[in-house]
Amino acid sequence: MARDVRQVLAGLLTGSMLIMLCNMVKRDHFDPIYVENLSVQYDLIKVSKQSLVKLSDGTSGGIWRENLSLKPCWRKPLSTTNEEQAKGYIFLTLTDNPEDHVTQIAGAVVVAKYLGAILVLPEIKGTKTGHKRQFGDIYDTERFITSLDGTIKVVKDPPIEESRVNITNIKVPFMVTKDFIASKIQPKFKSKGNLMVSTDLSPSTMTKAKEIIKKDNVKMDPYACLAIFGSFELQPELNQLVNSMIGTLRSLSYNTNGQFVAVDLKVESLGNLCKGNVIKTKNCFDPKEIGEFLKKIGYQRHTTIYLTQSGWHSSLDDFRKNFPNTFTKDAIIPAYEKAKYHITKSSEFEKVIDFQICIQADVFVPTVSNLFYTNVVAKRIASGKTEVLDPTQKASSASSTAAVNYVSPYISKKSHWAYSCFC
Repeated sequence: MARDVRQVLAGLLTGSMLIMLCNMVKRDHFDPIYVENLSVQYDLIKVSKQSLVKLSDGTSGGIWRENLSLKPCWRKPLSTTNEEQAKGYIFLTLTDNPEDHVTQIAGAVVVAKYLGAILVLPEIKGTKTGHKRQFGDIYDTERFITSLDGTIKVVKDPPIEESRVNITNIKVPFMVTKDFIASKIQPKFKSKGNLMVSTDLSPSTMTKAKEIIKKDNVKMDPYACLAIFGSFELQPELNQLVNSMIGTLRSLSYNTNGQFVAVDLKVESLGNLCKGNVIKTKNCFDPKEIGEFLKKIGYQRHTTIYLTQSGWHSSLDDFRKNFPNTFTKDAIIPAYEKAKYHITKSSEFEKVIDFQICIQADVFVPTVSNLFYTNVVAKRIASGKTEVLDPTQKASSASSTAAVNYVSPYISKKSHWAYSCFC
């Protein structure tokens, strides 16, 4: 009898353990584990078919982003450029700011195309006076040349007799047009033969260009679209470094399913904007206010955030109190790579890294309206990463916590010129 009782108890225990094991297996393999989505609830707003974003129905939190790839409105010519017809050379020196390169290269390609000229592979101005880098130090040279084959001819070095002597400097506007080239540039090209092209990137000119685009619905020239979105990429080693750093940020974002936010926040830039007699307005925020903004619209304490700041600054301490998982490039770049690329406060490589990480982040938050903001968004539109929150947008209420009130007008109103490159 005692043996029967023991057998019964043993059977019950065995059965209980089997039930517990089944429940554990079910949870591990079938029940979903909740992971917070970094894409803050955008509420219900209508988005046209061309938009890259599909908003949630408000039941699951966050937004659901469809990776809808827009079709390019430009096509690469099937025939190759007739090299015998190409006369004269277009020279170009890129600035030390990668956000400028997008605009500069687009302008030079359009000018070379409509003049029938040969584009000389540009040099890149260094951060130190008189210092220059080769195009291939940052970008993939062969990719650039082959992608433009059939559109224009690109050479690494012009003939000695066509070296940088007797060259006429000429400045072109942002989104230079075929008509402008025919009336203003072609006469000089015919008489001089070689031109050094520079794009007017002054704030006043860029502001005027935005107004013209909005008023007249001006579209980007298709050859400019090809240059911007289909011709230049980082050289392989630098691209690998950027991908490695992004991978580190994603691995640190284990509470948010590998997602992270990139904030273009440079203390010195914000300080120059906000200091002096400038009255504080919606266009001026300090790091603490940016942190409070992100917290207000729903980002949680454990959100991983990348700042474009070089090194750490004491004014960022309050920001880190709200978001302890905040990093600058100095914290996530491997030491040997830092030495290899001479990453310092004035390094052009540092700027390239910031630009690329802001393009590829799951969410981008600009703090200043400038060309960096504009051209990061251009690249994000092309890749479908349209989650851009602009704290400078005037909400219906100062206490508004709805992220929809802060969606960049580049996205919500599709006012960005990049949309004209896609159909």
